[in-house]
Amino acid sequence: MGVISPGFRGRRRDEGVVLPPGQYLTKDFPVLSAGPTPRVATETWEFTITTEAGTVHQWSWPELLALPSETPEVDIHCVTKWSKLGTRWRGVSLDVLLEDVETAAEYVVAHSYDGYTTNLPLEDLLDGRAWIAYEFDGDELEPEHGGPARLLVPHLYFWKSAKWVRDLELTLTDEPGFWEAGGYHDYGDPWREQRYQGD
Repeated sequence: MGVISPGFRGRRRDEGVVLPPGQYLTKDFPVLSAGPTPRVATETWEFTITTEAGTVHQWSWPELLALPSETPEVDIHCVTKWSKLGTRWRGVSLDVLLEDVETAAEYVVAHSYDGYTTNLPLEDLLDGRAWIAYEFDGDELEPEHGGPARLLVPHLYFWKSAKWVRDLELTLTDEPGFWEAGGYHDYGDPWREQRYQGD
């Protein structure tokens, strides 16, 4: 009796598809979370950006939806090695939200409604590279995928795209978030396979 079932060939890499090193292609949208899924009502939802000086910029759900939106189509890459190509979102660019924010900060700590945090360089949220996303594939963003709204930073591993985002704290120094404090890479570039500290 063979160890591998007949016909099993493992995960297929589609011809012509270029993926970051160590990644495999999926058509599913796996759900991974550090804890239970919070249910945040849009009636009470709010999003803030807090500067290093303590100035708070705040948006309610209707205020967020009234801002100019974009529909990025992007590839996403999870540190657990799956990649999903051509995902379609709707959201507000961080360029819009940060337009009137005066800051000398170089870093950001994203805070979520469930207490999750992750750190990013501020420059990685600018120039059309990051959004507060509230729709996926033409539908409202489901809670298990971070709804009602999540941070979307597709050029980094997906743990940097904090689900259930509630605040971006602008900081002068780089402060590790939840997974980073546990040994994950501070930056998380999938093309450089920066999964863990030292990669």
